[in-house]
Amino acid sequence: MPTIVYVHGNGNKIASDRLRGEWDRALFGRDMGARSRMAYWAPVLHPSPLGMAEADEIQQLPVSPLESFVPESPPPDEFTAELLLEAGDKARQLEPWLRDLVYTGDAIVDGENAAPPVSSPFEALPLPKPLRQAAFRELVKRTFKDVYAYFFDNRGDAMRQVLRDTLAGLDGPVVVVGHSLGSIIAYDVLREPAFQTLNVPLLVTAGSPLGVTEVQDLVVRPLQVPAPVAQWRNVSDFRDLVALDHTIRPEFTPAARCADLAVVNDSWNHHGIGEYLAGVAARQPILQIFQQ
Repeated sequence: MPTIVYVHGNGNKIASDRLRGEWDRALFGRDMGARSRMAYWAPVLHPSPLGMAEADEIQQLPVSPLESFVPESPPPDEFTAELLLEAGDKARQLEPWLRDLVYTGDAIVDGENAAPPVSSPFEALPLPKPLRQAAFRELVKRTFKDVYAYFFDNRGDAMRQVLRDTLAGLDGPVVVVGHSLGSIIAYDVLREPAFQTLNVPLLVTAGSPLGVTEVQDLVVRPLQVPAPVAQWRNVSDFRDLVALDHTIRPEFTPAARCADLAVVNDSWNHHGIGEYLAGVAARQPILQIFQQ
């Protein structure tokens, strides 16, 4: 009998069982009881859950003016003057990338249907890798604070441990659904040797930033579909800024086990998990597994 394991995304959340019930109802139309589990890592970073009336995703979109992305302090000591000079004019290419990002974020928050740029600015920063990572750290520190904690503030293992504990002892097939930062946690844990023999017929990532080069620099490498995963479906709305880059198939091998699906998510920030779960692209293959 299959079990579904959810891994929630950025930001504080409502209480665990209520959150699990909301995901269940969006996906299955009812509470699934013991057949669904929530890898509820929010307490690692947030001491108390949100109340039912509080919005839980407003922190996730970069809506600050461009000037707020400029680092307030010099680069870390390991970045030598020679390296900074080497970047030279290339560093100025960061400005159009940020302007496109902020423009699109402002348009979405203002309720406009902003189309993705013809040539996506979200694939990679045009800088040497150390400087790309420094710029990315500054960006996520200001906009995706939980992502910063996961990668750069020594909280990642505690967040992964929540999912390890949730998966431990499960019998039968396990469907894993990761939203936003939860997709990164799911990927990293499922790549661990301890879970190579787990039976995961389907991994669904929704609104995932795993297509972004700066994220790919930091997750488990080489970039591969986790060994226990038979099929990986990655769904995103092109207006979802948390996803930034919307494809995983070109980078993760084997490509035959990956599928990128463009969907419509009409939540206020085009990132809401309820809308992703209710969509056919995520919902249909999960229901097929649970009806077998």
